Amino acid sequence: MTAIRPRVRACGRWALLLDLDSADEVAATAAAVREADLPDVVELVPAARTVLVAVRPGGDLAAVRSAVDRVDPASAATAGGTLHTIPVVYDGEDLALVADTAGLSTGEVVDLHSGSEYTVDFCGFAPGFGYLSGLPEPLRQPRLESSRSAVPAGSVGVADVYSCVYPRRSPGGWRLIGRTDLVMFDPAADPPARLSPGDRVRFEPR
Repeated sequence: MTAIRPRVRACGRWALLLDLDSADEVAATAAAVREADLPDVVELVPAARTVLVAVRPGGDLAAVRSAVDRVDPASAATAGGTLHTIPVVYDGEDLALVADTAGLSTGEVVDLHSGSEYTVDFCGFAPGFGYLSGLPEPLRQPRLESSRSAVPAGSVGVADVYSCVYPRRSPGGWRLIGRTDLVMFDPAADPPARLSPGDRVRFEPR
């Protein structure tokens, strides 16, 4: 495989912003930084097409550059985040829409969605909201034309190349296929968010 070469930009005095071309490259680059276990790194923030790496004041940015120089694409596959199993009742408001768009039965949608393992590429939009890559191709569908004003906490959705679990009641335009009773975000917990970038997720039908 061809090595990944992130485009590196300075972000203040003590951070680097790494620009990449795909979610897979983001995952591999973030994994490479984690595996390097650099003592000066204080924050690692993957996003859709970037990775922000911050070091303590006076920290060694050269070591970060060295860790991400020609990243091995296989490093994402070998990353060992926590595996979460999330029980899901597949009765979402958009389950029939997703099935119809994919040309599948609702049962086949459930089998596809629950039969895959997902990776938390990054978190955003709301505290504890993880963007989960690994969605099977037939389920990669656009967001709703009009967002809902309130999506219940625990709703499981799909949009574009991602799946998600809404951690709190919030507006949202993802296609909803199910729900879970697991608490995904608890400000009193340590850590507050159940999912972190690099973790893995499997959905279990109930």
